[in-house]
Formats: sequence, structure tokens, C-alpha cells
Amino acid sequence: MNTTIPALQSLASFAAVRALARTAAAACVAASAIVTAPAAHAQQPNTARIVLHAPLRVLDPVLTNAYITRNHGYLVYDTLFAMDAGGKPQPQMVESWKVSPDQLAYTLTLRSGLRFHDGTPVTADDVIASLRRWGERDPMGQRLMASLDKMSAPDAATVQIQLKRPFGLMLEALAKPGSPVPFIMPKRIAATPASQAITEVVGSGPYKFVAADFRPGVKATYVKYAEYAPRKEPASGFAGGKVALVDRIELVNISDAQTAVNALRSGEVDFVEDVPPDLMPQLDGVKTVALKPYGKNSNAFTLRMNWHQPPFNNVKVRRAALAALYETDYLDAQIGDPKVYQICGAVLTCVSPYASEEGATQTKKPDLARAKALLKESGYDGSKVVVLHPTDLPILSSFASVTAQALKEIGMNVEIQSMDWATLLARRTKKEPAAQGGWGIFHSSFSSLDLMSPVINPNLDGRGEAGYVGWSRNDDMEKLRDEFAQESDAGKRKQLATSIQKLSYDQVFFVPLGGYSKYKGYSKRMAGMVDAPLPLFWSAK
Repeated sequence: MNTTIPALQSLASFAAVRALARTAAAACVAASAIVTAPAAHAQQPNTARIVLHAPLRVLDPVLTNAYITRNHGYLVYDTLFAMDAGGKPQPQMVESWKVSPDQLAYTLTLRSGLRFHDGTPVTADDVIASLRRWGERDPMGQRLMASLDKMSAPDAATVQIQLKRPFGLMLEALAKPGSPVPFIMPKRIAATPASQAITEVVGSGPYKFVAADFRPGVKATYVKYAEYAPRKEPASGFAGGKVALVDRIELVNISDAQTAVNALRSGEVDFVEDVPPDLMPQLDGVKTVALKPYGKNSNAFTLRMNWHQPPFNNVKVRRAALAALYETDYLDAQIGDPKVYQICGAVLTCVSPYASEEGATQTKKPDLARAKALLKESGYDGSKVVVLHPTDLPILSSFASVTAQALKEIGMNVEIQSMDWATLLARRTKKEPAAQGGWGIFHSSFSSLDLMSPVINPNLDGRGEAGYVGWSRNDDMEKLRDEFAQESDAGKRKQLATSIQKLSYDQVFFVPLGGYSKYKGYSKRMAGMVDAPLPLFWSAK
């Protein structure tokens, strides 16, 4: 940190390590990239090869909130409502809807002609089963289900939702763009318990998943669904007409960022979801490639502690850790360019209408003396802190080292354990002690979409073992989030959000580590993609 790791020296060392790692990785991975690139790519004008931020292994968009699975889901599935570019819910699979004067009854009528990829029609029963399964896993969906009296299907095209009490975020919930997304799938698949993975990928969206081509973590194929009927409205964000951009999409895994950029430059791939800031200059002047941000501070970094096991089951230890962290160290090490990142301590992100910086000490210089005093006061006994480090997710490559250094500074026993991202996702669900395969800290990169509201932000989950990994337990937080979901007055929502900010920092639910602008690189064939905070492969026209 600022005493034993001077900022410039720290940045230089991290940059050197990353440069060496990329050079070595490029040499090792280049061969596989060449092997996976078909020689006939130039002869397939309607095929696009894309590289997303992580390997795709889990196909169930309800079972996991992993962004790679969410991105896969947007190719295959559709939603009842969708957020437009202005952040307003718009009908998508719904043709029309009405709400009773008491705000307790919603009637949704589906668009005619909707069909799943297996040829069966989309019915109200499919919708109800899909919403129920989603509602078991998603925090906003769970609140909707808690307000629900019943859902019924008077006919195949009509869904009736009867509430016990008003739920002011109904359309926002059905249009929720972040993980887990309320995608609609056939009833026979949606009947799968939410704790078990689905065994078929059948949606009604613009692309059809080719199951026979799927190689977990290596390749996935999607083809344009000929029977998909886009809405007539122009595409706007997640809403409007989803006109497939190409006839065939091949998702290939290139875990090394340098190799992925090289493949984009040479034309071996057409799209790279996440181009790191230090590699952007390599695309300058390449006439066949464009570089574009998803939006200012479209993403945010976070640090999450495990409340279920020592030492972070002790709030005083969490407070000591918070006092030792310095956000700028993370952003300089991982992003490097202040023009691309933003110092921000708002638990709802600084792009949220409810943003507040109150309580955010990590945005200032760390107070190591206070951190050490807090740690001593906590009675910390030297328990090991296992920091999880993903080896194949470049956007988080530097974080584990920064955290380990900060905590060692104040006398904590820290061990970094490295693994691929899919293994990390499984590992972080373990509630056992560190000695039995558990963990203490993991880092994430979230789309700001998933953090901007107290209801959807998983890091503010106060339900303990029933909630988000890390298992933070606090009844006061849940009460505040419930009040926020039910409140219709914007001013009162702002007050509730400020109370949530204060409580989050007092109990250290998680640590915001700043915002950044994520950039995509793409070839001219992908230039017509609709603008959105994440990759959507349909036309803007």
C-alpha cells in the first residue's frame, strides 16, 4: 500500500508482471488460436467468430449469475419486457398489458406467433413456470414472489399476476437486464428445480443454440432462428426489434487478451468483448477494426468477504480490512489509465441516481494504524484468509495480489489460491472453513446495471445463508431493501438508498473498488450492433 508499496513502484511492477505474462501466454496460446480459426473463415461472410470475457461452461442462466452465461442467454432467450436505451421498461414478448387501479392485478397478453426453437408455441404456462424458477434465485424476483398472491393462465396467450401488496418495481423486474435475467423457456425445462442445471437449451430468441457443437470452455455455436419475428420498433438497448446481425455465431475461447487482440487484428475473429486499456493502442490505425466503450463507467469492481467463516464473521475484522484498502492501488494495477477508470465509493455505483460516497474510506489513503488497531481489538487469532484468484479472467488478474499485500501490511495471514474462473465460481459457493476448501475473499467485475438499485445489487443481500455468496446476514438491511422496493416516491427512495449506503459500510457488506469503462473491439461486419452495456448481437436498425 502507500507505505511499503509506493504507488509508482507498485504500478510499474504490476505492469512488468502483466507484460511478461502476456508475452509467455501469447507464445503458448497462439497455436491454439490458429488451430481453432477455420481456414475458410473468409469464405463464410455470414459467420462471426466472437471472443467473450470468459470460457462458457454453464448454460443455465438461472442457476448461475455469471456474466458469460448471461451473454449466452441473450443470444438464445427472450424476455417479457426489456429496458430501452433510456432505462425504461418496454414490452418485448408482451403485446399489451393492463394494471388494476389498486396496482394489485397485472394482465399480460403475449405477442401472437411466438415459438420456441423446438417449434412449440410460447404459452402463458411457459411464462409462469419460467418466472417462478427465476423468482427462486434472483433477489428482485424473490421480492416479487413474496408480494405475489397467484399467477394464472386463463388462456394460452394471457398471464394474470395477482399481488397481495403493491410491488412498485413490477415492470422493472420483468425487464431486469442483469443476471439472472427473467428469460422465458419452455415449461418442461423451467420445471427443473432452480438448484439443478437444465439439460436442454431451448429459447425463443433470435439465435438457436447448436447443442451438438458445444465444447464446454472451448466453443459454442449459434445459428439465426428463421422463425423468430422481431418487434417492429427499432432496437434500443435491450428492447425493440432483435434482428440477428449474422447467420451464424461461433463463440471461441481465447483466454489470453493479447492473443485475442492479435486474432482481431488479423481477422481470425470478429469481436472481442473486453479489450484491456493497455492493449487498446495496438488497435489504433487498424482500418478493419473499431474500438468502442459500452458506456462511461459501465462496469465496477468489488471485493466480497465471507461472513460465514472466521475471520470475516467478525465485523471488527471486516472493518480493519476496509481501513487497509486503497482503491487507487487496484485501479492503477489493473486498468492503469485514469481516463478509463473512476474513483468511486458508492455501493450503488456512481452512475446510479441514488449514488452516495458516505462511509467510503477506501477512496482515500488507507489508515494502516487504525486498521491494525481495529484488528487487534477484534481478537484476530491469525486465521488464514484465502483470497481466490482467477487465472483466465484478465480483467481481475491483479486484484488478488493487491488485496494480499494490503492485508499482510496489517498482520493478517493471507494465502492466494489460483484457479480458472469456472472453478472459482464453484469454489465460492463452499461454506466450509478455509482448511476444508473454503475461502475468505473474492473479487468481481460487475456491470453497473447489476449494482445501481438496492433491490438488485447482490452484494447488499442480507439474508445470510439463503442469500448471495459471502452470506451477509442483517435484518435491518433486508427491511430497508423491502421498503425501497415498495416505495413509489423518488425522494423517499433516495433517503432509503442513503441509509443503505451507511449500513453497508458500517457492517462492510462489500467494498466498492471503483468504476471503469469497458471497451469492445470488433470488425466492420459487426459495426451494426445495437449499443448496450453488454454485447448484444442484433442490429441497431
